[in-house]
Amino acid sequence: MRILCLDDEPLALKMLEMCVREAKPEADTAAFDDQDDLLEDAEKNGCDIAFLDIHMRGMDGVEVAKRLKGINPKMNIIFVTGFSEYKGDAMDMKASGYIMKPVTKEDVERELSDLRFPIVPQKGALLRIQCFGNFDVFTPNGDHVRFERSKAKEVFAYLVHRHGASCTTKELFAIIFEDEPYDKKLQNLLQTYIYSMIKSLKDIGADSVIVRSYNALAVNTDLLDCDYYRFKQLDAGAVNAYEMEYMNQYEWADFLYNGY
Repeated sequence: MRILCLDDEPLALKMLEMCVREAKPEADTAAFDDQDDLLEDAEKNGCDIAFLDIHMRGMDGVEVAKRLKGINPKMNIIFVTGFSEYKGDAMDMKASGYIMKPVTKEDVERELSDLRFPIVPQKGALLRIQCFGNFDVFTPNGDHVRFERSKAKEVFAYLVHRHGASCTTKELFAIIFEDEPYDKKLQNLLQTYIYSMIKSLKDIGADSVIVRSYNALAVNTDLLDCDYYRFKQLDAGAVNAYEMEYMNQYEWADFLYNGY
């Protein structure tokens, strides 16, 4: 589980971060006093829950929440403020919760126990996959999975997109390198990306999600808890979370709502 905290007042931010860490010591928690820094971090490293002060200089918390929802529609937003008149704006965002300052550990525990999008991994899943918004990968307990190479992550994204269908290395080549010639140098580079992908997954004990056969790869969908797969099963939470955005960072990604 990854939690971000935002407040432009240093003392308020310190108190918020302390309460979150006390309430959820096992979570990966990061605190920010700058809106753009938080958004950049969420874009790069992912986020499950964001505690946001509403009343800040510059971009307010509601606008930050809108941008975070663009990154991950299922992100749980919990607004924190000392101004009760902002509560209406927070509820319009369909926030997960609302805390009045001063924040306490008990306030945080209460909100974390009643999230709008509960973080409940699929039984037996080795990874939790986010396809709606930007593509991202997490362990079942919410830790962000980091890939050493961005192209290795893209290879994995395409395999997830294929939903268990086998994909030849030549097809992967066309996706990763587009119109580049199918020469030996780039073929070797693709193998480097594939090796890097498998290594990143192996480092967290999840390399078994990759099914390897002669000159082809696929994912074992039974080992993935994926919003896209849940959508195809008409899971209510996944259907409600889909806002016409799918693997935004990849030009090849094409999710057809009518035919899934």
